[in-house]
Amino acid sequence: MTNFKKILLGALLVTLSSQFYIDILISDFRVTCAVITLGLFLYINRDISPVVMGIAVAFSTYFWRVLVYFLRNGIDYSIKGAYIPEIFFYIIYGILVWRLINVTVSLNQNVFVIITIFSDFTSNIIEILIRIIYYNYTFYFDIIPSLLIVAMIRSIAVWLIIIAIKYYKMLLLKEEHEKRYRKLLWLTMILKSEMYWMDKNVDKIEEVMSDAYKLFEEIRDSKNPANWAGRSVKIASDVHEIKKDYELVIRGVRSITETPYKDNGMYFKDIMSILEEKMKNEIRFKNLDVELSFERSTDFYTDKHYQLMSIFRNLIMNALEALDSNKEPSKISLVHQRLFEEHLFKVIDNGSGIDKNDMEFIFSPGFSTKINYETGQINRGLGLSLVKDIVENDLRGRIRIEPALELGTCFSIYIPIEEIEVSV
Repeated sequence: MTNFKKILLGALLVTLSSQFYIDILISDFRVTCAVITLGLFLYINRDISPVVMGIAVAFSTYFWRVLVYFLRNGIDYSIKGAYIPEIFFYIIYGILVWRLINVTVSLNQNVFVIITIFSDFTSNIIEILIRIIYYNYTFYFDIIPSLLIVAMIRSIAVWLIIIAIKYYKMLLLKEEHEKRYRKLLWLTMILKSEMYWMDKNVDKIEEVMSDAYKLFEEIRDSKNPANWAGRSVKIASDVHEIKKDYELVIRGVRSITETPYKDNGMYFKDIMSILEEKMKNEIRFKNLDVELSFERSTDFYTDKHYQLMSIFRNLIMNALEALDSNKEPSKISLVHQRLFEEHLFKVIDNGSGIDKNDMEFIFSPGFSTKINYETGQINRGLGLSLVKDIVENDLRGRIRIEPALELGTCFSIYIPIEEIEVSV
């Protein structure tokens, strides 16, 4: 959903919720549930500007109030001015929320509730002052504590709903994890049955190779020429049998990985949540002291979740292996930005970096700088070549490396929006 559609939907929801209200003290001054809806909408949709949303809600609410009044009481143009101060409430509320969010280092539901209390209370005071100055309404000092209590109640309501949504999403995500895990177990079981045929044919292949080499020796030494034709036919027949078995394996693997288990897609925030949980488990399993952080600028729905998961997992695992155990603290970050026509993903670490001499070969299959000279164990060197292949061939994107031996490494991945974003 585009931001414009989100703004229209949000304005409609806030406007409808403004019909639930109470009148207090000053004529035409209402305390509504609209601020609860607006605060909740702004927290969930961080990519929407609170100022733009405040302006949209201000005018939609104003026109709705005038329309409802006309439908109930008939046309009376004098009523139009009575609802104008409410326009200023929503605009000022949006400006205050926007400003306070921008100066906040880390925004969570606890900080947000303080922001909304201040914004709600201040906007109400300014609306009342406008009514007093321009409409000569009487000001009652007793209303100030009431407005503060109302602001606190509405903000706490937003906080409670956010907490409820958070735990509900965690429950759904847990169920999704369990569902995918059960699917993985099922696929593993089926793949193991397919591997039976592959294991069976290993000995058969060795036997055919041995027969073929013996036939070669006989032909080379001109021994038993009468048996050459029969031997060659037997070798060809054995190879044909092996081919049929492998065709069955390929067909079986293709059937379980394409049609029955094809997923529609996932939201990017869920991809990051799953990845973060798995990578933190990996860090704990390896007993590493690593600070892992994930940042995203917006959310989107994608059917390329397996490819994205593979890219990020390989890069983060590569970064874990590149970290210097003597450097404190060790950090790995996955940062997402939505550009004009592309999504930019950065995997950044403060490890040992990449030597300039290795830059030319870093994406080559089999190349690795991770060698244990004591045991002779070497990393297979397939991770980065796989990442490059997925980025360039599957997702039509590009990958860049920004090395710095002192500061670590940054992999920047640019993927066109149309390649990974799909409609729900």
